[in-house]
Amino acid sequence: MNLRAGAYRDIEIVGARSNNLRDVSLKIPKHCITVFTGVSGSGKSSLVFDTIAAESQRLLNEHHSAFVRHRLPHYGQPQADALRNLPASIIVDQKPLGGNARSTVGTATDISPLLRLLFARAGQPFVGYANVFSFNHPQGMCPACQGLGVVDRLDLERLIDRSLSLNQGAIRFPTFAPGTYRWKRYVCAGLFDCDKPLADFSPEHWNILLHADDLPVPTPLPEWPATARFQGIVPRFRRAYLDHEPSRLTQAEREGLAQVITRQPCSDCGGARLNPTILSCRIAGKSIAGCAAMDIADLLSFMRSLQIAPVATVVAAIIERLSQMVAIGLDYLSLGRDTTSLSGGESQRVKMVRHLGSSLSDIAYIFDEPSVGLHPRDVHQLNALLRGLRDNGNTVLVVEHDPDVIAVADHVVDMGPGAGTEGGDVVYQGDCAGLRQADTLTGRCLRRPVPASRIPRGATRWLPLNHLSLHSLHDVSVAIPAGVLTVVAGVAGSGKSTLVNRLLPRHYPEAILIDQHGLGGTRRASVASYIGVLDVIRAGFSRACGQPASLFSSNAQGACPDCKGLGLVQTDLAFMDSVETPCEACDGTGFNPAARAATWLGCNIAEVLSFSVARALQHFAAQQAGAVGVDICTLLRRLLTTGLGYPMLGQRLSTLSGGERQRLKLASRLAEAGTLYVFDEPTSGLHMADVERLLDIFDTLTTQGSTVVVVEHNLDVMAHADWLIEMGPGAGRQGGQVIFEGTPQMMVEAPRSVTRPFLRRHMDGWKPAS
Repeated sequence: MNLRAGAYRDIEIVGARSNNLRDVSLKIPKHCITVFTGVSGSGKSSLVFDTIAAESQRLLNEHHSAFVRHRLPHYGQPQADALRNLPASIIVDQKPLGGNARSTVGTATDISPLLRLLFARAGQPFVGYANVFSFNHPQGMCPACQGLGVVDRLDLERLIDRSLSLNQGAIRFPTFAPGTYRWKRYVCAGLFDCDKPLADFSPEHWNILLHADDLPVPTPLPEWPATARFQGIVPRFRRAYLDHEPSRLTQAEREGLAQVITRQPCSDCGGARLNPTILSCRIAGKSIAGCAAMDIADLLSFMRSLQIAPVATVVAAIIERLSQMVAIGLDYLSLGRDTTSLSGGESQRVKMVRHLGSSLSDIAYIFDEPSVGLHPRDVHQLNALLRGLRDNGNTVLVVEHDPDVIAVADHVVDMGPGAGTEGGDVVYQGDCAGLRQADTLTGRCLRRPVPASRIPRGATRWLPLNHLSLHSLHDVSVAIPAGVLTVVAGVAGSGKSTLVNRLLPRHYPEAILIDQHGLGGTRRASVASYIGVLDVIRAGFSRACGQPASLFSSNAQGACPDCKGLGLVQTDLAFMDSVETPCEACDGTGFNPAARAATWLGCNIAEVLSFSVARALQHFAAQQAGAVGVDICTLLRRLLTTGLGYPMLGQRLSTLSGGERQRLKLASRLAEAGTLYVFDEPTSGLHMADVERLLDIFDTLTTQGSTVVVVEHNLDVMAHADWLIEMGPGAGRQGGQVIFEGTPQMMVEAPRSVTRPFLRRHMDGWKPAS
């Protein structure tokens, strides 16, 4: 698409200063695809999401009444001198759809309501109106599983060691350990001999211990609560854990439950979630649950076969939505798939369905690395989607690292030159051809020569996985070579994650899994606290100053009383945007005067946390701070190894980009001594230059004798592998097979490989995909 200068007023940003942006001023053409590139932490997200998108959303919300604005998300005003000609924006990010066990792909895409309407109007026999076809409705849900489709059952063999007594800890669960509150509910009841092994209990006592409910306790011990009644282990577990959402449980409780709970399909409904009356209603022999269980591609074919005149418009609407899901490569999903099980890339594409085919124009669609999770084969579908949105009269802004997506841009904005304090500038803007010639890190990566083929290393031994069956995998057998880098490839939904993330750790529990789950923590969590260096620093201050370590915590004794240790004071302006300002009492540090008065190695705690990782390493190494300093330097070097030398130690996790969070997690897990590392798409959010650093980490691990297994789409990583395993050939029911095993050189000659043409193109020299 040719840019027509002056045809539309450009989006103008003047003096943007959010996060690490340094008075950035630029113009972005409307009705074009503009791709923002640059290393992780260079300021892409600060410019696109924290400045352009935030101000667009904020201004749009101002057009609502004060009553409505008070109930809408509040967006703070970005730090910038001016933003002009902003269109209304729709943000399609990678945040997981989340939800609970009742949130499905069908509900997230609004296809399920259409399907319920179809069955209410055309299903036979008639069983009720549309709402009763929902597994969330009391008249529709299966009463046995309450519409969840699965039932959690206690595995008593795992939970209870009958060779032990209650006093010896026969109940193997953290909150039932000897001395705990719940343990006393059994040993202080006066109902059992607590020194007798449970295997010697009479059938009556065994039944009371397990299943008694609301039982009076006639002769309890003194520590028994005065008004309490006895509950057996099974009803207590059900009420304390099984009847609650997992998010309400502690990490220790969730991990404990994973060991003693088995989740099984509901025997009453067979996992369909609905009761027999609702399931009896059918269209062309299929129930609504049967439709929800079908792959999108199969369901689309079924809908196209229906010729029911009274509901033709409903069927047409369903076909349109399903066709859009196929168009963005989600044909292997089903409407009944839990949204909590989707990856970040899948979540983003599910969100896109709401906007495809929209008649709106002059909208800014803002995407956050939409190629994440996509096989090279599917990137062309994404590019067609971006072009379609643009050609409908919209502005498309994309934060992206993938060269094939960058290639379709009408305009490119490259941020840098580096990350953190070394970034925050626009180092290039123009077309893609100009970027390839530009003297920027992105430009140099795009025109770099293809590395010479490396000789794959041989396995020291093999890790067999035999006769595996789960999800789309059916009786799959494969062997993982030990001591080398193995990459598992394949289209999205082909079974890669099932094989590597789910089944491999089951058979080899020593595996250290580094997946894409969030970092967790509170809004106070920082880089230093996550990596574990903050505790060591506090201990150093405590020893040097003779004060308790809590004085050097902004969450405890050292907290500033005015801002409660946050370093910011928030003013709630009701329906207007809340205003956050640095706390004047502590100069934005979060520490009170007593904490800031104490020094160690020439600095106070606030000054140390303001250091970048690289500066902190330099400081502690130069001071030769003894054992404490060695521990600190060891931890900081792990961050430096993954390219995180620029964040401040006290920087909050919530301000990190996706690529930064991934590498922080990687740095923390590399601290664990292990011989088997499993990575799930570790290049997500990484610039091409950062991928090179990641490959160096893999090489270091394998040189030390470790086995590294990586689920990945990135062609640089595939070409660098010692061994490749490809799952496929398709997704969902069309996948689940091992279609290739061998070296990268062998893959480019393998006729069954779906990845073969893309890897061959990459190894021959990069050329943009059409």
